[in-house]
Amino acid sequence: QVQLVESGGGLVQAGGSLRLSCAASGRSARTSVLGWLRQAPGKERMFVAAITWIGSTTWYADSEKGRFTISRDHAKNTVWLQMNDLKPEDTAVYYCAALLRGVASDPGSYTYWGQGTQVTVSS
Repeated sequence: QVQLVESGGGLVQAGGSLRLSCAASGRSARTSVLGWLRQAPGKERMFVAAITWIGSTTWYADSEKGRFTISRDHAKNTVWLQMNDLKPEDTAVYYCAALLRGVASDPGSYTYWGQGTQVTVSS
């Protein structure tokens, strides 16, 4: 089991920044990848970014490259998503998820999910 708790969402104006946090507990050391995914109203859940728990390999969705940065801290069992230059189309519920095996960019590969945190970007 892996428990994931997100925080840091909120309302921000376009061009602003937010940093999301994901506190991981349980068998987090054994997970291969921790990722951030998002779901906008009426749309499917989409991959945003992911990072290996061991090592520091990262993946990003093309639309987030250069704006978002994923990082993690073993000692704090925390993964962060720094989001800069936010756009109204970034508005969504952002989820932290853990992947044991599969493809990091595939939402269906993730086994454990947090409850999500709302990010709203106003124009």
